[in-house]
Amino acid sequence: MMSQLIPPYTPPDFSIPELVRAPVVETVAAPKDGVVPENFHGTSNHPEYVHLGNGDWVLAPESRMDSVMVLRGRALDVVEARRVRQGDQVVVGRTENGEEGIFVHIHGFEALEDSAVDKFSFRTRGTRETPFSRSYDDLYNVLRHDREQGKIVWVLGPAVAFDKDSRDAMQGLIENGYCDALLAGNALATHDLEAAYYKTGLGQNIYTQHLQPMGHYNHLDIINKVRLAGSIPKAIDALQLNDGIICSCEKKQIPYVLAGSIRDDGPLPEVIPDVYQAQDAMRDHARTATTVIALATQLHSIAFGNMVPSYRVMEDGEVRPVFFYIVDMSEFSADKLANRGSAQAVAILTNVQDFMMNLWNNLKP
Repeated sequence: MMSQLIPPYTPPDFSIPELVRAPVVETVAAPKDGVVPENFHGTSNHPEYVHLGNGDWVLAPESRMDSVMVLRGRALDVVEARRVRQGDQVVVGRTENGEEGIFVHIHGFEALEDSAVDKFSFRTRGTRETPFSRSYDDLYNVLRHDREQGKIVWVLGPAVAFDKDSRDAMQGLIENGYCDALLAGNALATHDLEAAYYKTGLGQNIYTQHLQPMGHYNHLDIINKVRLAGSIPKAIDALQLNDGIICSCEKKQIPYVLAGSIRDDGPLPEVIPDVYQAQDAMRDHARTATTVIALATQLHSIAFGNMVPSYRVMEDGEVRPVFFYIVDMSEFSADKLANRGSAQAVAILTNVQDFMMNLWNNLKP
């Protein structure tokens, strides 16, 4: 049974005439590996149903942007086109209201009061003028709920590790059960380990922000030390590191995915250099996330946002929303994410340090 905090899901009304008359969905065999048929149906991150006949509408157990649906018997599998194999039965059709046996459901989580708002209203999107008190309160409650009954995934930029207080706050959240997976790049892990060893971030003291003599070598030196040790866990032991984000993930056995970038220094041994392998590793967490918090990293936020469904089918069969919060000082990231199909993303416009301290001060035991 869902908590009152989680809005209930209202499925489509399949008794309406348009859906009663809907044809059985059509599939066409993929002509070769990694190639889909003409007129393939490209998925969104909304709940999507296909009609298998006799009024039997099947919900894709997960959906995400720009993938395709493969029908396997009476089950739907949403996959990237590159994963399709010759002969797979790919759903075709580009209408979304049942005309071709496909229905995209965008109103499943709308509260009753949402339908009563005026057609024209001011301030319908979060901007730098928006008060975020309610957003914070909702997020505190969501995190408390999903610590026990969900999966919380963080997407972090290196700014989180550049300040002592925000870094300590993230460590506290990890150690107190508010993180089930961490996604980042080489920079976040490098500068967090730099802070653990040198107490600097890109050569600046993480508390005073004073530049340290020859500090611009510190991140390169820590990469070298980790590579010499052979892995992050071995380096943590060899260098006797005991604080910060990555150390806490290792201590609590929280999985983390470090996706490589063309501009990486080093990189650290755990960084995944192949972009598609990194995508696959990130998608594993996208499939099971119930709350995502993306902080100060435009590319990773948008990339992961495009992987995350707007809903999750739980083990008991209930459908719940996936909450996605994007935190940045600029409206650009939130707007870009919404423009890429993740309209459910909630923006909180502030700097990372203030955000992290707000969370920690309200969630710490």
